[in-house]
Amino acid sequence: MSSQREKRPWLAAFLGTLATGLGHFYLRRWKRGLGWFAAAVATSVLFVPPEAARTLLDGGGDPATLAPVLIVGVASVADAYVLARSRQHRSRVADARRAATGGEYGRDDVDGAAADTPTSTGETVTADAEETCPHCGKELDPDLDFCPWCTTRLADGPRRTE
Repeated sequence: MSSQREKRPWLAAFLGTLATGLGHFYLRRWKRGLGWFAAAVATSVLFVPPEAARTLLDGGGDPATLAPVLIVGVASVADAYVLARSRQHRSRVADARRAATGGEYGRDDVDGAAADTPTSTGETVTADAEETCPHCGKELDPDLDFCPWCTTRLADGPRRTE
């Protein structure tokens, strides 16, 4: 079901508060997470004096000097939360659509990839016939005996849908 595929928005936001970009890594948005991290580092290098953090840690100084980095961090947290919420919404809409049609629709990928098409025998056929997980439909690593996305154990290793 979708509850295993859904990512929790509050957890993405919490992780994003621990480190800029970490919420995006949780959502498997690697490039976006690295982009936010790079933006935070660039902002700190360009707009925050090097001695400002040391002065704050010693108990003095003005916390407002770190405002540019905090603004980037808050924007990153908000972005991770919104991404997780929209992904969760798309997943729920796809589940509702499948439930309403009695499962006649294929998997509606929440990441925007092409949906799978069911055959008359009930098997799912992917447009490019790649190795996919029978549970979540995501691409599999041929060297693993489980799905790295949903952790479903594969009885005979990865299968090709054709």
